Amino acid sequence: MTSIPETAQARDVCRRCRRPPGHCWCALVPTLATRTRVVFLQHPRERRVAIGTARMAHLALPNSELHEGVSFAGNAAVERLVREPGVAVLFPDAALERRAPLAPPTSLIVVDGTWPQARKLIRANPLLSGLPRIGLVPARPGNYRIRREPSPSCLATVEAVAAVLALLEDDRGRFDAMLDAFTFMVEQQLACVASRGAPRRRAGPRPTLVPELRALAAAPEDVVLLHGEANAHGLEERAPGRPELLHLVAVKPAGGARFEAFLAPRRPLGHRTALHLDVDPGRLLGGESVASVMPRLEAFLGPRARLCGWGSVAAELLAREGLARPRVDLRAIFARRLPGHPRGLDRAAVAIGADVGPAWAAGRAGRMIAWLAAVYAALPGAIRGSP
Repeated sequence: MTSIPETAQARDVCRRCRRPPGHCWCALVPTLATRTRVVFLQHPRERRVAIGTARMAHLALPNSELHEGVSFAGNAAVERLVREPGVAVLFPDAALERRAPLAPPTSLIVVDGTWPQARKLIRANPLLSGLPRIGLVPARPGNYRIRREPSPSCLATVEAVAAVLALLEDDRGRFDAMLDAFTFMVEQQLACVASRGAPRRRAGPRPTLVPELRALAAAPEDVVLLHGEANAHGLEERAPGRPELLHLVAVKPAGGARFEAFLAPRRPLGHRTALHLDVDPGRLLGGESVASVMPRLEAFLGPRARLCGWGSVAAELLAREGLARPRVDLRAIFARRLPGHPRGLDRAAVAIGADVGPAWAAGRAGRMIAWLAAVYAALPGAIRGSP
């Protein structure tokens, strides 16, 4: 295990976790032996982020190392590592996944930073480009509610490492202990934000609708709420490639028209896909072809449709099947105008007091589209009433 150099602190903080008294999470960090050596490559700016989690994961894993930098050319330890057999890179972004390892790696490189920082780090280190990459599709949404992520499927570093080690070492319960300190940190941070009370504000007019919502309100008949679920493979499938659209649901709030379709998987059905989607595997395997679904969807949408979703995943899945339309990300609006929001769509609906109706479509997609409709209906009022 490579130690992390300690630096002098200007305030009273724990020298191990670098958190102030009352926020120290060291007592919750387990010690977990692993067959897999985990090597963290951390962007320098991420080291200064108090709510980063790579250090948390590193302290929990004796068989781990942490190296800080942007370019690791000339770093003897990293250069030696990439020449060893059985090394793979964990980079949980399917768009960047190139090939999966044929067997569980003996060493796993974990890139740590914001998404732009992590991509920069990958580009700056050609020595990583020849290594197999492991793309992780989470079984459940992450809990990083104190930091904005590009999509609900994105995980904190400690969450991603716990999930991938559970799969690599075939021990799905043991690594959950890594998340206790993370959960504590998240709850402490949210409690601090809540305890500050309402921030001071300048006198002036109440906030108005953001331009995206004003545009939707100007043509409500064109609005289509959309959610899609993917056929995404976990590590055990060893099946590289981007996730493919499998279950699509849509509704027009103005008139209540609904659309639902199952698309037959073009690749083998992921091992956990049916469980994650909460749909019988037979129904998924018996879905329609893309050629059959797309004309029906085009007719449902109409020529002026404005797609609305929570995050960008559904629209991106649809675009991969050849249908791209203007879209509005309600999650981004929520995050921009209502700071400190919960990341999950279900939690967001509760946070703004949305009236969630019964699910009319199957499985997880049915629940998501019901929450999405509730958030869409309540969001304008929540924004107008925000400080």
